[in-house]
Amino acid sequence: MVDTEFVEALASKAPTPGGGGASAYAGALASALASMVGNLTVGKKKYADVEERMRAELVELDDTRAHLLSLIDEDARAFEPLAAAYGMPKDTDAERAAQNAALQKALVGACEVPLEIMACCLQVIESCVFVARHGSVLALSDAGAGAVLAKAALMAASLNVVINIGSMDDVERADVYRNQMEDLLAAGGAMADEVYADVVKRLS
Repeated sequence: MVDTEFVEALASKAPTPGGGGASAYAGALASALASMVGNLTVGKKKYADVEERMRAELVELDDTRAHLLSLIDEDARAFEPLAAAYGMPKDTDAERAAQNAALQKALVGACEVPLEIMACCLQVIESCVFVARHGSVLALSDAGAGAVLAKAALMAASLNVVINIGSMDDVERADVYRNQMEDLLAAGGAMADEVYADVVKRLS
């Protein structure tokens, strides 16, 4: 049942998948946990009052999970021009200028993909808030685990943003990306922490 292909590829010396792909994969796993809670909730008389909203959350989680899985490959594709730019010759002024121009162009995609991963992880955390509060109590711990895992994915993806904005010549663009990253971290981290604390309290 366990598909180890991605994990084995991640463990290899190949440059991709890397941290970005792992973040997207972890976010997808977090989404799956939240979906499990939702699926254990719908159809139960006890939770009839949240049935419609829970089904809507499940649809959103399915879409977000599919997008996160697609971002694994997108992250790898975004890394290709970055790696190519770093490998360009830098022996002359002209070569260095060409190399830096290629690098600056590649850095945009290398920042935007992990930011998209972070945005998806925030959506997953928001769903975890709902399923933890209104989902089946039998799966409460899974809702908490989903929030924690999504927060880890959020933080891991942010590291790809940090490393890439550090090489950007365009200070204004770098600041925009940094602000987006920090906003996503602040919002998602706070929500995930609240879910975790609430779940621990209710389980104790």
